[in-house]
Amino acid sequence: MPYTGRVELAGERKLRSSNTRLYRAAHWPLWIWVFFLAPGPLTFSLFASGLHRGNLLWLALVLAATGVAALRGSLPGAEPRPYILRFDEDKPNPLYRRVCYTFAWNAVLSFALLNLSGLLVAVLSGVWYLKQIYEYGYAPLCLLILLLGALGKLPRVGTSTKGEGTERRYFYGSVWAVTLAQAVLLVLWKLLPRSHAADTVKLLVFVAVLALVALAAQRGLLPRTRPILPGESMVAD
Repeated sequence: MPYTGRVELAGERKLRSSNTRLYRAAHWPLWIWVFFLAPGPLTFSLFASGLHRGNLLWLALVLAATGVAALRGSLPGAEPRPYILRFDEDKPNPLYRRVCYTFAWNAVLSFALLNLSGLLVAVLSGVWYLKQIYEYGYAPLCLLILLLGALGKLPRVGTSTKGEGTERRYFYGSVWAVTLAQAVLLVLWKLLPRSHAADTVKLLVFVAVLALVALAAQRGLLPRTRPILPGESMVAD
């Protein structure tokens, strides 16, 4: 079916020749979060029982590594100047962008899929196995996503930036949907009692938020989710 949602015209976008220090610094916390989430079972323990020594050590390592990368301009958005100026240009996609967006896809997909699995199991069986799901399911799922990234099979992680005008909308649409759904789920987890009825509500609301936000993104109603039509120069974040 032809796309009928909102679009952006490349020629109407303001061209940016350099990134300000504030702009570059604002992207650093995003990548801290992406890589901090990478060890899934460790992250699960953080939300389940609070901050542990392992979380602090991993956070310190992530802060140091991403900080150095940001200073060197090797994090997406933290470059001294935008790397992509024409979204339809067949330009090599740097390794740091491919690695960062691969791990970002892992943060987006792994936690959403595992939490959805935990909710489904709880509703169908009446028993929570979320800890076991993370313990045994996270590593294979993470490795699969990393493999797909290494093969260039995920949006924004290919060897070329040619498809950036459409691929970025898939990425940001997924980020919007998963982030909002996970935030709502966390609130429900804290507010609702532990019961089968409450678990069913959590599952239904989680799926509903994912679906509604994904639909809004598909229609181009959310920031950075509109396809950019070919034409003049643009800046891709």
